[in-house]
Amino acid sequence: MIFFTLKIVLSAIIIAFASWLSGQNPKLAGFIIALPLVSLIAIAFSYYEHNDIEKTVLFTKSILVAVPVSYLFFLPFFFAKSFNMNFFLIYGTSLGFIVVGFFVHKYISNFL
Repeated sequence: MIFFTLKIVLSAIIIAFASWLSGQNPKLAGFIIALPLVSLIAIAFSYYEHNDIEKTVLFTKSILVAVPVSYLFFLPFFFAKSFNMNFFLIYGTSLGFIVVGFFVHKYISNFL
């Protein structure tokens, strides 16, 4: 239970810091979030917790496939000005793209 709580606290600190930093320096915050910090932490925690290299490798392969698929989320933000979209329309469309991305990831993951 202590390890689980530690994972929650560490993850929350990273997210809270990036969120705060986005108001001070959005470009730096974006760069920090783009780093595989969460993956680095989650992969280490996963191996430590389960001590199973095969599952850890499969987990990592899944992340590798998911990263480019997750970029679908950002597409509507690039075209927001062109289509004169408000935030909620952009965000909703982005969430829809992520749902599509999930099924793409699920399909590709069958070959791992």
